[in-house]
Amino acid sequence: MHSHGTPGDDPHPEEPIEPDLNECCGNGCEPCVFDTYAEEKRAWQQAVKDWEERRRNQAGMPPGA
Repeated sequence: MHSHGTPGDDPHPEEPIEPDLNECCGNGCEPCVFDTYAEEKRAWQQAVKDWEERRRNQAGMPPGA
């Protein structure tokens, strides 16, 4: 049986790695590596907010505290 509420059960989301400037070929690709990174970054930011909310709930803190 797994125990819940330990950090290993719900690890902090990993931030995406920003591409180097030279990873973009400059040919106007759709999507560009930087477009993909921006989408991943937004998704990560939301995942962190969701993770923080779960942590607050586990600690018995009110939402938005």
